[in-house]
Amino acid sequence: MHPCPGPRTAPDHARGPMSTGQRDPRLALLVDSIVRLSRGELSSRIEPSSARDEVDAVITGVNLLAEELEQVYEQFEKRVESRTAMLRQAHLDMMKMAMSDGLTGLANRVALMDAIEEALSLAENGDSPPALLLLDLDSFKNVNDRFGHDAGDRVLKEVASRLNQVVRDTDMVARLGGDEFAILLPAASLDIAMQVARRALEVLAERIELDNLNVHSRASIGVRVGTSGQNAEELLLDADTAMYAAKREGRSIIKVFEPVMLYSRQLRSQMATELRGAIASDELVLHYQPVVDLASHRILGVEVLVRWQHPVRGLIPPDTFIPLAEEIGVIHDLDRWVMTSSLRQLGQWRNDLHLDEDFQLRVNLSALELKQLDLVDFIRGLLREFDLPARCLVVEITETAIVTRGEVEMYSLLSLKQLGVGIEIDDFGTGYSSISYLRELPVSMVKVDRSLLAELDTRPGQHEFVAAILQLIRAAGLEAVFEGIETREQAQTLRDMGCSSGQGFYFSRPMPGDDMAALLTTTHHLRAEEHLEGARSTPSR
Repeated sequence: MHPCPGPRTAPDHARGPMSTGQRDPRLALLVDSIVRLSRGELSSRIEPSSARDEVDAVITGVNLLAEELEQVYEQFEKRVESRTAMLRQAHLDMMKMAMSDGLTGLANRVALMDAIEEALSLAENGDSPPALLLLDLDSFKNVNDRFGHDAGDRVLKEVASRLNQVVRDTDMVARLGGDEFAILLPAASLDIAMQVARRALEVLAERIELDNLNVHSRASIGVRVGTSGQNAEELLLDADTAMYAAKREGRSIIKVFEPVMLYSRQLRSQMATELRGAIASDELVLHYQPVVDLASHRILGVEVLVRWQHPVRGLIPPDTFIPLAEEIGVIHDLDRWVMTSSLRQLGQWRNDLHLDEDFQLRVNLSALELKQLDLVDFIRGLLREFDLPARCLVVEITETAIVTRGEVEMYSLLSLKQLGVGIEIDDFGTGYSSISYLRELPVSMVKVDRSLLAELDTRPGQHEFVAAILQLIRAAGLEAVFEGIETREQAQTLRDMGCSSGQGFYFSRPMPGDDMAALLTTTHHLRAEEHLEGARSTPSR
């Protein structure tokens, strides 16, 4: 605001010419106006007199200067106001960016933690506690691997949109990173949280159509209702613990947090630390299970199975620590150790025992190992070191490891085949189970998963189903190997179907290297009944 302007009209005696020696009062007005202008009172003006003399000319000039200064000042104020508004909006935009996920527009981890703290504070003042749901998409990595990261991003956006449909306006949906989402329900009971969790599973189970692609985005969900005295980090950890428990149990599972889960997580964390040093500490051991010709019971080779000889927990099966090795990033070291140790063992057997020339060692490779550019050189070097022909080695790879047919994976497979190494698809029947893609891969054998034999003699139509799978595999020009053969009837049925080889407890349990060497020393043909009783009491994996 500007102070009131000075007088705009000169007094009457100042309007005409001044007598000699009389001081012109307009000069005082000029001085006063200039002082006002210097103080920033830009609205100050002086009314020129009727004399229109030199003083009036100065007055007119001062008025024009005041007018120009006032206009400049007004423009400056508008610019300052505009820049201030722009800075304020930029600050708001930056705050929004700092609190939201750039891909989906959902709240991010920072915003979620602030909202949790606020909800917990309200609960301390008498409101109901909040509930937190943590969601992790099942098999989302396969979406990225099969269709690309652009398709993966579109799936994440659609998931975000669907999750927003199952919550109230007062609830918050957040993306914590990757394929992990959270839903915060302020002042919610466990019943309400479970209702939201079930609705989330329902909307995520619906097919997502991306151009010509159809994707399903099921999730594992952990639920935790806040308690008195909890902070945001503790609530998030509990929900995360429940979510991992759900993920370990299967797909599309909801688990509510229980204190015992924390103990289990701590044990898993401890096991992860111990597993990192298990290879260097020689705690890993290899067992071998014979692969048998179903007609003659001749031992065609052995499958290598790794165990962890824990100094406290005893012998730990691979189903317990292999997923953990993949999770913590030591599966590469584990694979290399298994490949090196088993080929060294085979070299010793070939020197010490009278093995058939076509005796084969079957070694499992993880999906990660298949992506290593030096894999083929590594295997070639081991074969040379232990003086082994390439045909004696078969690498077993799961369906899911090669379904994407990535460039590196295909290079590894083609190079291994050119080297002379056999390639077998493991656990067929548990993944995509597409014969068409198997025909396009450089594989020669397919190992059919044990789950297909479990109901061979009890489930109606299972016999015909297994026979059809066997015929498809053979029609694709591949050899079928059935695992999990546990009874004479299963072995006989498969033999009658035309299956040539298999493995399972009916023939022999997995055994340490020394026991396997003793068996190979005494016989090259298994009389299955001699091994059946002992095998029935021993886990297979």
